[in-house]
Amino acid sequence: MLANLPKSVTIVDMTPRDGFQMESGYVIPTEQKIEIVNMLSRTGVPEIQVTAFVRPEAVPQLKDAAEVMKGIERIPGVKYRALVPNLKGAERAIDAGADELNMLLSVTDSHSLSNANRTTEDALDTLAPVVKLAREKDVPVTGGTACSLGCPFEGFPPVERLVWVIERFHGWGVRKISVADTVGMANPVLVYDRLSRLRERFPDVEFSLHLHDTRRMAMPNIIAGLQAGVTEFDGTVGGLGGCPYAPGATGNISTEDMVHMFHEMGIETGVDLDGLLDVARRLREIVNHDLDSNILRAGKSSDLIQEKVTGQRRLA
Repeated sequence: MLANLPKSVTIVDMTPRDGFQMESGYVIPTEQKIEIVNMLSRTGVPEIQVTAFVRPEAVPQLKDAAEVMKGIERIPGVKYRALVPNLKGAERAIDAGADELNMLLSVTDSHSLSNANRTTEDALDTLAPVVKLAREKDVPVTGGTACSLGCPFEGFPPVERLVWVIERFHGWGVRKISVADTVGMANPVLVYDRLSRLRERFPDVEFSLHLHDTRRMAMPNIIAGLQAGVTEFDGTVGGLGGCPYAPGATGNISTEDMVHMFHEMGIETGVDLDGLLDVARRLREIVNHDLDSNILRAGKSSDLIQEKVTGQRRLA
């Protein structure tokens, strides 16, 4: 019997950023990106990472970041977030109307050098002005720790390394931090250990989990996160995306699969699952390839009951 389960959780959808950034060989039209954000807004997802304000040559798929952020429909109660790598990106994001700035760095030097061509220490120095600007402009800012639950170059970072990075964020006044399994190396024991210890060390910080389903461990890792007291989780519709600088990394956890599991467990999300499935169907048309969504393929568990009663089943 699982203990200490929350009554509700917060879902953060990152399809427009973490999902789209990995699509290559073509450019997704700006209006279609805006369409997906608007559809997500109407599902009840409370937070959406809309885009990243990065160099166009680094992530060509997101070169229209400002146009997307300015063009979306703003639904009251929905927070529209932007990933920013530095002060210039933060300035652009604020000018475009981002509700929240999300910082991200790698906790290992090897991945940081691969991803950002700088050490973790240097990356922290780059982000300090972002926090200063956010305070001046009264825009919330969060921290993110990539490869904190597994690095393709250095293995599993010790908790002391995570504490060192988070202490820097904490010293700047950042009280919301995402712990990311960037390449899908984590397991439930590791997740429970790291998040339990981090929450004990930083009781005033709200930790969230960003899990990749590369090795089909994301769902059990969510359970471990719940047991450790985490109540906010990232995902992308259809499990779209990954990390362009993480060797072998494929696929975020599917937002709709995650929401379905929470609902089956009696945990409220405030998200309309049928609406999410509509987003998944439209997204599949836009990217023109299959999505890694179990619920899109198999339907909800409740569909099986309906099928037994009526003899009909809704097809994906």
